[in-house]
Amino acid sequence: MKFSIRVSLFLQIITMHFVDAIAQQSESQNEVVIKNVRIIIGDGSFIESGSLQFEDGVITQVSGDQIEPPGALIIDAGGKTVMPALIDGHSHLGYQGRKDWGSHNYGLTNLIDNLEQYAYYGFGAVFSAGSDSLPLMNTLESQRKSGEFIGPRVLFAAGMAPPNQGPNDQFLTHALSVESRFGETILYGLESPTQAREQVKVVFEKGFKFIKIWVDDRGGSQSKLSPELYTAVIDEARKLGIKVFVHQQFASDMPPLLAAGTHGFLHGRIGSDLHQDIAKEIRAAGAFVVPNWGLGELRQEAIGEDDFLNQIYSEDEMIGLITNFSRRFARFRNPPEIEAELVNSFNSMIEAGVDIVLGTDAGAVPNHPFGYTGHRELEIYVRLGMSPMQALVAATSNAAKHLGLNDMGMLSPGYSADFIILDENPLDEIRNTRTISSVYLSGREIDRSALQKKWRP
Repeated sequence: MKFSIRVSLFLQIITMHFVDAIAQQSESQNEVVIKNVRIIIGDGSFIESGSLQFEDGVITQVSGDQIEPPGALIIDAGGKTVMPALIDGHSHLGYQGRKDWGSHNYGLTNLIDNLEQYAYYGFGAVFSAGSDSLPLMNTLESQRKSGEFIGPRVLFAAGMAPPNQGPNDQFLTHALSVESRFGETILYGLESPTQAREQVKVVFEKGFKFIKIWVDDRGGSQSKLSPELYTAVIDEARKLGIKVFVHQQFASDMPPLLAAGTHGFLHGRIGSDLHQDIAKEIRAAGAFVVPNWGLGELRQEAIGEDDFLNQIYSEDEMIGLITNFSRRFARFRNPPEIEAELVNSFNSMIEAGVDIVLGTDAGAVPNHPFGYTGHRELEIYVRLGMSPMQALVAATSNAAKHLGLNDMGMLSPGYSADFIILDENPLDEIRNTRTISSVYLSGREIDRSALQKKWRP
């Protein structure tokens, strides 16, 4: 009997110590330090070897020393690199599914899958440009904030163009189908300056922070938004504190749009027409440019053979989504004269100090995968003249600045703990952004292995 009591008491004591240890571990994990790590700040600077400390999802210290505060969970990174989570400044969520593309995919389940795919590839925020259901996007962001899933922040815009126009002809059909299915306006038609101002007031009352306008006749199949209409939109939006981003047809459209007060361009239209004078105008206006090259290049490249993409699709999905194309080059390259033209134009913007922002247009057309395309876009930036550091700034602090993400895009005290740990240094080779060891969003580590198992059981 006494032996039984002693055993029982011993087990109680062991259990109490175990519970206490778990509680201490849980408490310590609120405060985390990653030491012995190269730190790419996001503003163009870096620390070769230091420590990053965060607590309750917020960065509390960035140091060039190897700090070990009492009670904190210490992670030795072994010389790896940490950088801010990436930001995609131009996408269209919801239409691309795991097996096909179209309006029938548009819903909460697929939107969450799109965001988890972005998170897997190290993205902390995504801007969806003018093709979304407002109530559904608000629900999506609410569920993310409440922790129902871990994914990047979502920002989105009201789309405006001539009535029932705007997106490319294929996408337009599907966006209008979503409008019909959800019984709400997604593409706001503009008919006169007075009515255009009223439409801006409508989206302001609904809570939109951004407007995306299309200024493109789509090769003659649509009407091009007139200067009197886009000037009315931009002027009214400015009064209400709404930023207006533009899909423009040509580089020659940029100066009048800048004069009207646009905040930035979602398609670079980079080439001989975007010369040094226009680059200087963009810089003087404080506007940004999304080059958006990958949309054209990757559709002609055999991306299905890339192991970095194979990580998130099953073999059947890869066949249906990516590899089932007749004209795919193993390694696409522009003709030398076109490549030289792009290099000259792009470097005119870099030399002028234009803010370049990473954007992919992922989801606007079939088979342009979320997350993956952002890494590929950065590779094109460097190929055409940026340094790796400049490319990373475009994907972090520049994007955050123009999207109003005041606590993102840099590793600095007070900023959200959204970052990627990389096995290799992307400052040596931009393709090293692919060497993802782990991803943290709001201080929580993404379970990339669980996501991969879900997608490739």
